[in-house]
Amino acid sequence: MSLSSHITGHATQLATLTQALEQDRLHHAYVFIGPEGIGKRTLALCLAKAIHCAESAHDFCGACASCVKIENRNHPDVRLIEPLAGKKDISIEQVRALEKELNYRAFSGQKKIAIIDPAASMNFSAQNALLKTLEEPPAGSMLILIATSAGGLLPTLLSRCLRLTFTPLTEADVTRHLVERKRMSAERAKLLASISLGSLGRALSPEMDEVGQKRAAWVDALAAARVSGGWASFAEELAKDRAETLQFLDWLAEWYRDVLVYQATQGSGEVSNRDLLEKLQGQAADLSVGKALRLRSRALAASARIRRNVNRRLALENLLAKIAGLSGSY
Repeated sequence: MSLSSHITGHATQLATLTQALEQDRLHHAYVFIGPEGIGKRTLALCLAKAIHCAESAHDFCGACASCVKIENRNHPDVRLIEPLAGKKDISIEQVRALEKELNYRAFSGQKKIAIIDPAASMNFSAQNALLKTLEEPPAGSMLILIATSAGGLLPTLLSRCLRLTFTPLTEADVTRHLVERKRMSAERAKLLASISLGSLGRALSPEMDEVGQKRAAWVDALAAARVSGGWASFAEELAKDRAETLQFLDWLAEWYRDVLVYQATQGSGEVSNRDLLEKLQGQAADLSVGKALRLRSRALAASARIRRNVNRRLALENLLAKIAGLSGSY
């Protein structure tokens, strides 16, 4: 077992970390930024195993006591910091306890490692408290912050970390993972990969069949809102649940990406919404390339604003009004 064999995709990031590990030049603090469910936490834990593994140098066996303890989240020198049960935030008390722990000598003689996920769930006070550790890192310690975007993290905190940016996995990578590692049929794997938006976590979610039905409903709702002007009520319904709002916006950005791909290739080979091809063709014929680009940009911007906790309904209303008024000014 190894970093490269255990991680799907992300060859550039793997090469960067593997080289630093082999040369004993790992940075004291990293921030892994990219969409949810694409393997950032998995990679962080695999790196911790490679550092602590008792059997392999610059790699991990997955079976020694250290690897098993890290996998089971009970290794004394590897901590995963996340919101406590029933809480949404990582508190300043958790960060202060972590700071104290990092100053103790490692039991294993290797690095003391803390993985903070999701890092943006640290409240303002917690992030400020972490700055001291990043400015004066204890000897032999390493922090890995995991986030979907840089927007929820303090610039001063980001500036003290080495940033690795992760992009969604390719459809081929997701399909191969589902077939080879999850023993899924090729047909099922290809369908899930096409609607997963490059996220293994999303592809493996038991809610994916429901998401498939939602996508078709969303396309119809967008078309109906454009004709009837019912975008305000559509926005109000979507805004009731934050998770569904973000799910919709992630899909919408991918939908307009598919429109652009189809316009450029006149083919379905590289589109994610392959099962909605007829509706995608109609949208591609109806929109100019410039408008599709602007609408994709607006969907991404709305998602970023909502992740920063702006008013969901107003953000959605503004976006859907632009979609409904395709002939208007942008």
